[in-house]
Amino acid sequence: MTKRFGAMCFAAAMAIATAHLAAQRGGGAPAGPTNPAIGNPAAIQQGETFYSQTCTRCHGKDGAAGEMAPAVAAPSRRYNRTSDAQVFDAIKNGIPLTAMPPFSTQFSDDQMWQIVAYIHGLRGTAIDAPAQGNAAAGEQIFWGKGQCGTCHMIKGKGGLMGPDLSNIAGMRKISSIVDALTKPLHRVPGDGGTHETVLLPLSTYQPVRVTMADGKTISGVLRNEDSFSLQLFGTDNQLHLLDRAKLKEVYYEPKSLMPTDYDKRLTPTEFQDLMAYLTRLFVPPPGA
Repeated sequence: MTKRFGAMCFAAAMAIATAHLAAQRGGGAPAGPTNPAIGNPAAIQQGETFYSQTCTRCHGKDGAAGEMAPAVAAPSRRYNRTSDAQVFDAIKNGIPLTAMPPFSTQFSDDQMWQIVAYIHGLRGTAIDAPAQGNAAAGEQIFWGKGQCGTCHMIKGKGGLMGPDLSNIAGMRKISSIVDALTKPLHRVPGDGGTHETVLLPLSTYQPVRVTMADGKTISGVLRNEDSFSLQLFGTDNQLHLLDRAKLKEVYYEPKSLMPTDYDKRLTPTEFQDLMAYLTRLFVPPPGA
């Protein structure tokens, strides 16, 4: 009986200590009140405006860190304030012993919840805080001027050369989508600092140019290969099954077939509309 009582006391003490440690790390605190701005695009856009006017100079554009304060939305960062309620408290009351001041006199509670909703979206994927713009016009650009549909498929419509984008907003952040459209190089901020990273072609979409024995060339994306054969999905939207012994050359392109100059191909308004469309492409998980 004494041993059992002692074991129960030890278990209870361990549970309390674990809960206290989790709370210190920000993971064990109560969820707090629900953010009324979540899921409200207009409120999130207003939160973005407030953030840009007030928070960018310290925390950086898109929450990627500034000179005076850490990132609030960097990939892989371990946050002390994790829930919306905790972020709201930091904005409203400030953080003691840090340079973070309170903003309770500058913003109303509703406005602070809007800022929190915007930060929530930055930490999530694009669907959590879609880009501003005309999504309907962006869809027309996707299938028209942008020619995105020649390579990419959305909900069964489009090309097979590139990845299916039906759920791109549920998989990627806005900054990642922008980088894919505009930058052969981009910065990846993380716990270890910021590093230059080359956007190499995905291994599952390796561009290849094949020269046949008669000099004819076929360009496309590698689907499969071994020592004797090669399967290539060509730019002609045809699957080519090739015998390596009959090929003159197989050249693996070092650059992706994906253009990275859409910010120049499109006007600023067109690019913003395209982003508005892409950041709303979302497929809810089963049972959601």
